[in-house]
Amino acid sequence: MSTEHQKYSTDNQSAVIRRYAEKRGYEIVRTYADEGKSGLRLVGRDALQSLLDDVERGRADYAAVLVYDVSRWGRFQDPDEAAEIELRCKRAGILVHYCAEQFENDGSIGSSIVKTVKRAMAGEYSRELSVKVFAGQANLIRLGYRQGGAAGYGLRRVLVDQTGKPKSELARGEQKSIATDRVILVPGPEAEIMVVREIYDHFTSGGRSEQEIAGILNSRGVLTDLARPWTRGTVHQILINEKYIGNNVWGRTSFKLKQVHCRNPASAWVRADGSFQPIVEAASFEAARAIIAARSDRLSDERMLELLSEILSRRGYLSGIIIDEAESCPSSSSYSSRFGTLLRAYALVGFVPDRDYRYLEINRALRRMHPGVIAEAMSGIERAGGLVVQDPTTDLLSINDEFTASIVVVRCINTAAGSLRWKVRLDTALEPDLTVAVRMNQTNEHPHDYYLLPRLDMHDAVLRLCEFNGLSLDAYRFDSLSRFYEMAARAPLPEAA
Repeated sequence: MSTEHQKYSTDNQSAVIRRYAEKRGYEIVRTYADEGKSGLRLVGRDALQSLLDDVERGRADYAAVLVYDVSRWGRFQDPDEAAEIELRCKRAGILVHYCAEQFENDGSIGSSIVKTVKRAMAGEYSRELSVKVFAGQANLIRLGYRQGGAAGYGLRRVLVDQTGKPKSELARGEQKSIATDRVILVPGPEAEIMVVREIYDHFTSGGRSEQEIAGILNSRGVLTDLARPWTRGTVHQILINEKYIGNNVWGRTSFKLKQVHCRNPASAWVRADGSFQPIVEAASFEAARAIIAARSDRLSDERMLELLSEILSRRGYLSGIIIDEAESCPSSSSYSSRFGTLLRAYALVGFVPDRDYRYLEINRALRRMHPGVIAEAMSGIERAGGLVVQDPTTDLLSINDEFTASIVVVRCINTAAGSLRWKVRLDTALEPDLTVAVRMNQTNEHPHDYYLLPRLDMHDAVLRLCEFNGLSLDAYRFDSLSRFYEMAARAPLPEAA
């Protein structure tokens, strides 16, 4: 279970499991419980990992594992992952019982089908919840409310009620307890505000570097909001964070469904300017930003990469924080701006992060490919004798003034189990009559096949496709776009008659 406020609390599960054991004549000899842990990944599920370790190493002094329901293995995004956990138990001769399910886990076709559906439903529940939570958080940001994280030096978090009336200041680590309450940022103690303004003045007017400013503050015994000495990085963060000019910015990074950490482009950030009372003038902030940008402009690409290589040699690892802490080196944002992404800069100096961020580069390549795919489709329609007009803003195609089509290029995802998956997002805002989904191959270099999806038959905004999807979806699959071109072809009137 991930929180106490849900029907799947471990106490509720234990009660059901006990009744099931008593009814079947089982004696419960051991309990494995992951309390307060997310079921999206196996990582962090210490109890579940302990169970699997006991089972596979022959330490299991029991004949069966009683699980509340199918979803308690986890709400994995790949249903095969939950199936694998049950299979590992069965291989060791340990039976698996689902105590709250309406079917017997007896290996029959019926139980296998139900389990597969429920595993997929468990993952879908998390996906839908993630979308709703993100939308809710983004809306609160736009309304000017703070979402998570410490206030930062010179600022404080204040709890307000649903009418916006202040209630109390939140200390570090404290959280709101009433659902309708909200959190805003307000200026902190006057002494801290003066330090923040001093940092900007030293940097913009005094020409001092972040390291020099940190030395000045440390010589006076001034500590950060974490009661630590100042460093180049902590000073740099104050100089680049828009909250000091009153802007509420959220979503710079994301870790959706606990799958992959990624840095989001500025266009994807959620922001509300002027939400909080500023403690730094906008002109000072922009001046600091210009100085930081200019530092990297004076350096060649080769010199920037040399500096990055030196940091890698000294530290043995690279991250945004490590780069920002390094003296006489451009900031991590400068590397991202110069080379497109930090990952690109990492690759150029031979550093490979622990996490796999290649999908960002794949997405960028597919976006570059998209205009060419549209142009090719338009050419095919015209060769077939059809008339096609492209909306320059939305790329929606209007064909023969009869129907509209949207073309989407779909990335191929390689799962840990070696399967291929494609996630097709239908444009519910434009509502095209037909969505042409171009599924890429395993390497995401060339089209694998094409799906012609009519809006009247599609009832979900997102389709998750496997290699084989059954007649309900694969009836719309084609090896080329020739069928799409045939739909746009015009027949001579005598021939049609």
